[in-house]
Amino acid sequence: MGSLSNESFDEFLDSLKQAGVAISNERELRERLAEAQRWRFAFSTLASNGRPLGIRFKDHEGANHAEIHRAFSQFDFPESVEAAFAASLRSEH
Repeated sequence: MGSLSNESFDEFLDSLKQAGVAISNERELRERLAEAQRWRFAFSTLASNGRPLGIRFKDHEGANHAEIHRAFSQFDFPESVEAAFAASLRSEH
């Protein structure tokens, strides 16, 4: 992840929001990612298991799935994490 270490979770979350993803309890999510040494791993965990904390991701109508994919690729997430995230967005409808 070398060169990507300078990219922040703030940039990643902002990219998701610009692509049309709504984040419930965003403040809690950002606080937890700020505390994590490996924010990508923490994001993956919270995206899958954050519901008890009120952390949810919702696909607004018109969300740009190509931009969501670009954000996951740019920030070097494994395809499996992106696939799980996309599935959770679909299940919110």
